[in-house]
Amino acid sequence: MAEQNSQIASRKPFGQLVDKWSVGAGLIALLVVMPIAAVIMIALSPGENIWPHLVATTLPRYLKNTAILVLAVGGLAAITGTVTAWMVTMYTFPGSRWLQWLLLLPLAIPAYVGAYALVDFLEYAGPIQSTMRETFGWQTSRDYWFPEIRSRGAAVVVLAGALFPYVFLLVRSALREQSGGTYEVARALGAGPFARFWRVGLPLARPAIAAGSAIVMMETISDFGVVSYFSVQTLTTGIFSTWLEGSNRSGAAQIASIILIVVFILVALEKRGRGRSRYYHSSRQSRAVVALRLIGWRGWLASVLCFVPFAIGFVLPVAVMMSHALENADRWVDPDLLRALFNTLFVGGVAAALTVLGGLFMVYGVRMTGRKLPALLLPLTAIGYAAPGAVLAVGILFPLSRADHMVADAVQAVTGYDVGLLMTGTAFAVIFAYFVRFFAIAQGAIDGAFGRVSPSLPMAARSLGQTPGGTLKRVYVPLISGSVGTALLLVFVDCVKELPATLLLRPFNFDTLSTRVYEKASLEQIGNASPAALLVIGVGLVAVLMLAKNQKNGRT
Repeated sequence: MAEQNSQIASRKPFGQLVDKWSVGAGLIALLVVMPIAAVIMIALSPGENIWPHLVATTLPRYLKNTAILVLAVGGLAAITGTVTAWMVTMYTFPGSRWLQWLLLLPLAIPAYVGAYALVDFLEYAGPIQSTMRETFGWQTSRDYWFPEIRSRGAAVVVLAGALFPYVFLLVRSALREQSGGTYEVARALGAGPFARFWRVGLPLARPAIAAGSAIVMMETISDFGVVSYFSVQTLTTGIFSTWLEGSNRSGAAQIASIILIVVFILVALEKRGRGRSRYYHSSRQSRAVVALRLIGWRGWLASVLCFVPFAIGFVLPVAVMMSHALENADRWVDPDLLRALFNTLFVGGVAAALTVLGGLFMVYGVRMTGRKLPALLLPLTAIGYAAPGAVLAVGILFPLSRADHMVADAVQAVTGYDVGLLMTGTAFAVIFAYFVRFFAIAQGAIDGAFGRVSPSLPMAARSLGQTPGGTLKRVYVPLISGSVGTALLLVFVDCVKELPATLLLRPFNFDTLSTRVYEKASLEQIGNASPAALLVIGVGLVAVLMLAKNQKNGRT
C-alpha cells in the first residue's frame, strides 16, 4: 500500500516527466518483442509457400529428432538432477559437502565444448580406444566393437551433462524448504530410503522438477553447436541449412515459427510448475532437514553416483581442453585468438551495458508511472530469453537488412556517398540480438532489487525536490548497485557463450571466442580451439561461483 501511495504521489508533481519514462519503457519493450513479431509475420506471409516442400522432405525428420532429443535430454537431466539433489540434501557421505557445490560447475561449460571433448576422448585416435588396442593387441576398428560417438545418443548425454544443474538447483531448493519432521514421520512409520524418496520427497519436489525440466528442454531446442557437430538434424539446424544453404528466408522463418510454438508450450509448462511450487509448514518454526550419514559401501556408492555427472559435465571437458592447450601453448598468442577475444569483450561488454541500462530504465519507468500498459508490457520482455538464438537471428536480420538498405539508399541519394550497411554490416546486429535474448535476465534482477528498496526512501527524496531521474541516480542506484553488477556479469557471460545468433548475425571476418571454438573444432582442430574454449569456460566459472556464493549466503 505504501508503494502504491508513493506512485500516486509521484505522478502529481511530475506528470509530464513521468510520461517520458512510460514512453521509454514502451519503446524498450517494443524493441525486445519486435524480432519475435517479425518471425511470425514472415512465416504467415512468405514470398513463396514452401510448407508442402518442407512437409514432404525435411520437416518430419527435424521434428522427430527434435522431439526425441527434447524428451530424452529432459528426462535424463530430470533423473540426474533429482537424484543428486536428493542425495546431497538428505544424506552425508564422502565428498557430499563438496559435491553440493561441484554439481553446479557444469553450468560453466558450453554444451558444444562438452561435445568436442567427448569426441576427442572417445574417438578412434583418442586415449580410450588407443589404450584398448594396445592392451588387447587389436590392430584396427574391425577387431572390436565400440559405440558410435557422433550420434544422437551421444548428443543426449552431452546436453544432459551440461544442463542437469538447472534441475539440481530447483530441486535442492525445494527439498531444503521442507520440514524435516515430514521425513521423520515417514521414517517412524517404517518407510525405507526408497519409500521416503518415492512417496514423500518426489511428490513435494515435482513442481520444481517440472520447472527445471522445462528449462532444460528449452535449452535443448535452442542448441546448435552439439547437434551440428554430431550431425543430428533438428529444427535449429534446419534454420541454418534452409537459410544459408537454401537461401530461403521464408522457409527459415516458418521453421522458426514451429520452434516458437514449442517454446511457448514449454514456457507455459515452466510457469505452471513454478506457480504450483508452494510449500506449507505445519508450524511456525519448522525443523530443517537433518541429513543422515551413509557409511560403508552405501556412502561410497552415493559418492560415485554424484561424481559421475560432475565428471561428464565438467571434469572431462576441462581436462581435454587443458591437455590440448598445454600441448599447443603457442596458440595462446595467436593474433586471431586475440582478435576474437577483443571482439568478444567488445560486443559482450556493450551488449551487457545496454541491456542492464535498458532493464533499469524500463523497470523504473513502470514503477514511476503506475500505468497499466507499461506494466503489461514488462512480462512480454521475458519472451526473448525463451526464444532460441537462431530464431531471434531470423527475426532481427531481415527487418534490419531492409532498414539498412533504405538508410544507405537515402544517404547516397542525398550526399552521393555510399555508407554501406551500418547495422547488418557491423557488430550492431549481434549486440541487438544479445540485448533481446538476455534482457529478461537484467530485467528480473533489477526488478527484484527495486522491490527490496523501502518506498519511504524515494518518497523522501521526491519531497525534497528530486526529479524522477535524480531519485533514480541518488537513491535507487546506490542501493541496488550489487544487483546491477550481478546482472551485468550474468548477461556478459551469456553473451560470451551464445553461438547460434552470433554465427548468423556476425559481419564478415568477425570472430568471437564461441565462433572460433565452433569453427576450429568443426575442422577437427581441437588444439586451436582449446585456448578459446578455456577462456569461455573461465568466464562461465566466474558466474557459477558467484551463483554458488549467493546460494550459500541465502541458505536458511
